[in-house]
Amino acid sequence: MVTGASTADLAVILIDARKGVLTQTRRHSYLAHLIGIRNIVLAVNKMDLVDYDQSTFEHIVADYRAFAKEIGIADFVPMPISGFKGDNITTLSENTPWYKGPTLVDHLETVEVDSTLDQQKTFRMPVQWVNRPNLDFRGFSGLIATGTLAPGDAVRVLPSGKTSTVSRIVTFDGELDLAVAGQSVTVCLADEIDCSRGDVIAAADAPPQVSDQFETTLVWMNDEPLTVGRAYWLKMGAQMVSVTVQEPKFKVDVNSMEHLAAKTLELNEIGVAEIATDKPIVFEPYEVDQALGGFILIDKMSNATVAAGMLHFSLRRAQNVHWQALDIGRKQHADLKNQKPAVLWFTGLSGSGKSTIANLVEKKLHRMNRHTFLLDGDNVRHGLNKDLGFTEADRIENIRRVGEVSKLMADAGLIVVTAFISPFRAEREMVRSMLPDGEFIEVFIDTPLEVAEARDVKGLYKKARSGELKNFTGIDSPYEAPQNPEIRIDTTSMSPEDAASFIVDKLLGDI
Repeated sequence: MVTGASTADLAVILIDARKGVLTQTRRHSYLAHLIGIRNIVLAVNKMDLVDYDQSTFEHIVADYRAFAKEIGIADFVPMPISGFKGDNITTLSENTPWYKGPTLVDHLETVEVDSTLDQQKTFRMPVQWVNRPNLDFRGFSGLIATGTLAPGDAVRVLPSGKTSTVSRIVTFDGELDLAVAGQSVTVCLADEIDCSRGDVIAAADAPPQVSDQFETTLVWMNDEPLTVGRAYWLKMGAQMVSVTVQEPKFKVDVNSMEHLAAKTLELNEIGVAEIATDKPIVFEPYEVDQALGGFILIDKMSNATVAAGMLHFSLRRAQNVHWQALDIGRKQHADLKNQKPAVLWFTGLSGSGKSTIANLVEKKLHRMNRHTFLLDGDNVRHGLNKDLGFTEADRIENIRRVGEVSKLMADAGLIVVTAFISPFRAEREMVRSMLPDGEFIEVFIDTPLEVAEARDVKGLYKKARSGELKNFTGIDSPYEAPQNPEIRIDTTSMSPEDAASFIVDKLLGDI
C-alpha cells in the first residue's frame, strides 16, 4: 500500500458498512496522509447489506471525521456505495435517495489535482545512467523529479558540489529547449565533471542537502522485526548505501495516535527513528520532494524489502562534524612498519578454539617482527563494551564497535587479530565493508557444536543447558556460519599449533 500510494494523487479508503472504522482503516488513512495524499474518498461499501440505512452511513462518516481531524486530514469526500450492486459507482442509486452525489467514477474523473506542482519546484534530477555511446558524447540520463531545465542553466552536481551549465538536453525524439518534471532526458554539461549513477543534478543556486544522519518515519513491512544496529541497504532512487537504524524514538498507535515507547518495530508498525548511512546521500525532506525523501530498506542477507521510510531532516550532529584532512595517512603508517595492514577476523562457536589459535598466530607474527594487536571478545567486554549484554541488539553493537576499532588499528598500519563469536553474517559483512578490498580476512574456526560443548572450558554450555545463561550462541541464540571464508580451520583434524602456522602462511602469502 505504501509503495503504491507514494505516487498517487488520490486515495479511496474502503469501509465495510457492517464493521465501521477499523484499525486497518486508520492505518491506511494515516499512511495516505503521511505520504502526502491530500485527496481522500471515504467509500462506505456494502450498503446493500445494511439496507442502505442513512443513519449507519452518517455514523461511520462522523467516526471517521473525528479520526481524520486527529491525524490532520482536513477534508474528504464520503460516499455510500455497493460494489456488488453497483450503487453510486457510475450513476446515482435510487436506493440512496438521501445521497445527492457525486458518483465514485464521476469524482475520480473530475477531481482537481495539481499536475504542474512538481514543475513549479526547484530543479532536481537523480542520475540513473551515464550515457556515453562513443567518445564524442557524454550525458547524464534520468527522470526530472522537480522543476524545469533549459540549455544555459547553471547546475550543481551532488554530492561533489561541482558546478557547470547545461549545454544540451537530449531525448529520443530530438533536443529540447525546455524540459519539465516528469520527462526522462539526457543532460549534457559544458564542463567535464565526475558524475555517476546515484548523483543528483540540481539548480546551482538552490541545491538539495547532503548528509549521513537523519530522523525518519519507518513503516515496517517484514515478519522479522527491526534489528536495531544491524546494517541494511537503503535504496532511494538510484542511490544505494548501507544504513543502521537506532532504537525507535516511538511508534504510533493508529487507533489513539499516541506515541508509544518501542525497542523495535514489528510487522505493519509505524515509528520514528534515527538512521545513519555509511556515506553521505543527497536528500530533501519527504514533504518537499518525494523522489529525494522516500526510501526503502533491504535486508542484506535475504534481499527482502523490509521497510519503507520518509526522511524528515538531517540531524544537527551530521552537519557539525566533518572529516579533518590529515597529512599522515594509512599508507605512511603501514610503510613505516614495512607491512600491509590486515584484519584477521576469527569467528566460531564458544569453545571452538578462537582465542587459543588467535593468540598463537599473534605470537608467531610477533617473532617475525610484525606489528600486531589482538582484540579478544572477553577482554573487550571488560572495557569498551562493558555496557553491553548478550541480546541480539547488544551483540550487533558489540561487533560494530569492534569493527570500528579494528578499522582504526588497520589505519595505523597494524595487523589486527580479533577473536569474537560474531554470530551473524550481516555484522561480519558490515565490518568487511569498512575496510579496503583484501584487508578483511575471515577465519572460520569450524568446530561442531557437540565438540565445542564437550570441551566447555568455561562451563558456559552447562549453564546454558540448565537455563542459567540466556541468549547463548548455539543453544538458544543462532550462529550463522560463514559461507565463503578466506580461511577455514577444522579443529577436529588440526591442532592449534598447526592451525596457527597455516593461518600465518596464508596471511603472509596473501599480503
